[in-house]
Amino acid sequence: MSPIVIAAHGGAGRLGLRQVKYPARKKYEDGIADALEVGQKILLKGGSALQSVTETVAVLEDNELFNAGRGAAICSDGTVELSASVMRGSDRAVGAMVGLKRTKNPVRAAKSILGHSHVLLFGPKADRYADSKGLDMVPSTYFYTKRRRRQWERIRDSDTSVLDHSDDEPQGTVGAVARDRRGNLAAATSTGGLVNQLAGRVGDTPIIGAGTWADNKTCAVSATGKGDAFARVSFARRVADLIELGNYSLMDAGLFALEEVRAVKGQGGCIAIDSDGVLAMPFITEHMVRGWVVGKGRPTVAILPDEMIVKTQ
Repeated sequence: MSPIVIAAHGGAGRLGLRQVKYPARKKYEDGIADALEVGQKILLKGGSALQSVTETVAVLEDNELFNAGRGAAICSDGTVELSASVMRGSDRAVGAMVGLKRTKNPVRAAKSILGHSHVLLFGPKADRYADSKGLDMVPSTYFYTKRRRRQWERIRDSDTSVLDHSDDEPQGTVGAVARDRRGNLAAATSTGGLVNQLAGRVGDTPIIGAGTWADNKTCAVSATGKGDAFARVSFARRVADLIELGNYSLMDAGLFALEEVRAVKGQGGCIAIDSDGVLAMPFITEHMVRGWVVGKGRPTVAILPDEMIVKTQ
């Protein structure tokens, strides 16, 4: 049996000084660790990498600290639009949803269409499809939080949009990558987009090859940051191609692709795992909320560059 590995992120950007110090930062650490433990249990019981990343991300969607599901970013017109995608590395099966407004867990909606001849649905009919699959539906008011509303109200008249981690508000796009006991890889990503984005905007998260990728031959990737820039460079698939065709290491491939994101005035980071179970979590922002766990170990979490904090309880 191969060793199990799972990693998760809660967004990249710049957090305020208060948020990267205790006690405020403990909420991030606990949120990531709790999600990782759910995914880890699935893997330890012999579950698939796809199931693990889906349920890990679902936990983060339910946590209003993060910009996915509950507590999503608010669009310029005051609405919330949710997107998610999943990919299975064994056969490149994919599922994606755009513009959900009633589905409690967009990542489960994305997984629900896996295996269908169609791979991406959008808008009210995407919600309707998720409902037909028995997924939990909620009123749109469920996704609003006081923090998000305050954040949106500060910039709604400025005709600009910002990353979820662009101030001291505790939210962030979420994602997960995993390798199961059979050596299969999977990735999942979920987001509420940018604060004050144009209604109807689609970033990289639901675009397979931009924000999400998984292929057993190379790697699984979940990206976070200015999604428009990540889409312009086909970021996630770019990382895989650099490994397969350029013989890059996972970390070098991620850093190279992030420089391409920077070249088109983007910023962000990613979590990635290769076919050998090696992890890489490069980013070109000040902070990236992230964590990982190997085998039966305890989750390790981090926000600042070059830190490793093992959660003991």
